[in-house]
Amino acid sequence: MEKDHLDKVLTIPNALSALRVAGVPVFLWLVLQPYFGNPSLDGWAIALLMVSGITDYLDGKLARRWNQITRLGQILDPAADRLYTISTLLALVLRDIIPWWFLALLLARDVFMALNIATLRRIGYGPLKVNFIGKAATFNLMYAFPLLLLADGGNSLAHFAYLCGWALAIWGAALYWWSAALYTTQVRRLRFSAVPVGEQA
Repeated sequence: MEKDHLDKVLTIPNALSALRVAGVPVFLWLVLQPYFGNPSLDGWAIALLMVSGITDYLDGKLARRWNQITRLGQILDPAADRLYTISTLLALVLRDIIPWWFLALLLARDVFMALNIATLRRIGYGPLKVNFIGKAATFNLMYAFPLLLLADGGNSLAHFAYLCGWALAIWGAALYWWSAALYTTQVRRLRFSAVPVGEQA
């Protein structure tokens, strides 16, 4: 019964997560308009980020409340977070709003996490649940990005948005790596407690 529950696909939380994923190319198209010499559509890009943040909260909340946690949802939710984070960072680098090293710092963390997940697969485990620190890191970064876009607008709020945006970005990056360290600790514990395949009864 539990397996059937986890294998469900058509749920409202999954639909919300799928919509978030589908919004990534739209967001990139909006935010890169100035890079291609077109008028800025940053307002629409920021609005889409806000909608993404709301659906990110709702899909997890509804999945827990309605007992609709599924394997697909466990994949889609963090995938949408990663896609928005990476696409936003790439767009901001192309527009010279953030330096390339900040993008490299966060991408290096994702590579590090990929190695952890590969280790889990070798010992027979799937990906572990996203920890609170990881969600907090994503929360900080997803708030930092629209503020950094506002800072590029040259309006009266630009300086305030710049300071707040970078404060959230730096704190988000620190939490991002902290969550990776916690994840690595969990992986090490599982690796040392795992029974080699040849020794299983």
